[in-house]
Amino acid sequence: MRTLLAAATAVSIAAPAIAASVITADRYLDVQSGRYVEHPAIFIDDNGKITSVADARTVRFAAGPTLTHIDMAGKTLVPGFIDMHVHLDSPADIGGYRGLEYTDSFWAMTAVGNARAMLDAGFTTVRNVGSQNRNDVGLAQAIRDGYAIGPRIVPAGHALGATGGHCDSTFLPPSLEKADKEEGIGDGPEELRHQVRRQRKFGAEVIKVCATGGVFSRNTEPGQPQLSETELRAIADEAHQWGLRVASHAHGAEGIKRAIRAGIDTIEHASLVDDEGIRLAVQRKQPVWFSMDIYNTEYTQAEGRKNGVLEDNLRKDREIAQIQRDNFRKAHRAGVRMVFGSDAGVMPHGQIGKQFRTMVQYGMTPLEAIQAATRNGAEALGRNDVGVIQVGRFGDIVAVDGDPTRDVTLLVRPAAVIKGGKLIARD
Repeated sequence: MRTLLAAATAVSIAAPAIAASVITADRYLDVQSGRYVEHPAIFIDDNGKITSVADARTVRFAAGPTLTHIDMAGKTLVPGFIDMHVHLDSPADIGGYRGLEYTDSFWAMTAVGNARAMLDAGFTTVRNVGSQNRNDVGLAQAIRDGYAIGPRIVPAGHALGATGGHCDSTFLPPSLEKADKEEGIGDGPEELRHQVRRQRKFGAEVIKVCATGGVFSRNTEPGQPQLSETELRAIADEAHQWGLRVASHAHGAEGIKRAIRAGIDTIEHASLVDDEGIRLAVQRKQPVWFSMDIYNTEYTQAEGRKNGVLEDNLRKDREIAQIQRDNFRKAHRAGVRMVFGSDAGVMPHGQIGKQFRTMVQYGMTPLEAIQAATRNGAEALGRNDVGVIQVGRFGDIVAVDGDPTRDVTLLVRPAAVIKGGKLIARD
């Protein structure tokens, strides 16, 4: 790890007049270059955006009513993390048919605490890939307007899928099903185009689709394709026309390849990807990203049965867990673009930082794991306002003790979390 040394001089520079806060620390990680910058003074305005980054040894400022000084002496700063695959309205400790014990509005209530847990874990931006009743859209609005505390949320609304597929309701008998299709469900290109438009109409900022069966649904298998390439292309084309990106749940090799060829932007899980799928992902001119949740099996196998998860779901989880991890290593080695995706909700939201260690165990350097959760996530989202400590981006910053490029486990329990230039009070 090389270090950029900001040399001290005799020049004294005044703090920017528009700054509302300034953060100082021993150093910060420039995730673009992979280098440390020593003695930063990061100035942030009332809108939460970074206005300048100076050398704290040469800059002159006075904390007071108009400028808050957040002193992180002895700490290393990294950009706030981005989790590209979460389910905020899904408590990890309620599985299988236990969910029927609760009223419909219960899930939205749990999302508030889960969002706070993710923020406390250092994840200042999350992409919520599917929720019931558009709970993610409502929570994003509540956080934006100050009614709740949590990360910046990129909501998907309802996930799209085929009748009887992983994104459909698969646990109930016909007598308890709605007469019409579930929200988000479509059969054929035109029905699915309509669902893209409908989700966007009601607040979705990303489109989520299920291209294959899944682990925690009933009567589906992870490797089983559930949408044709034509249907997936219709979804991608429609979403891109509206300026939205598309995330595709895809465990199985054939479903992954269909999604890549159809123009889907991120492949979620990618558990059973084959060599051809990896080659397609590397060679596709339009960037495609893999979001592989390679830690959560530790939790689901240890706690799933107690939480009510059905044995058939635990069986599928066991069968693909190691294959997915081995394929993570293979895809990374081949040069597939990778982002951080935990599938929080399958595991507790506050524990997701533990995935950093698993990513390193299966082939990434600590720096690459950090970049997957910062710079790469921002690029995959198509955003230039998060993911990097840089002028013009939000002052979303995580402080840790020590050097996370040597010991990535330091990221599990941040010393402090700052969102938009404001220090988040810890419970």
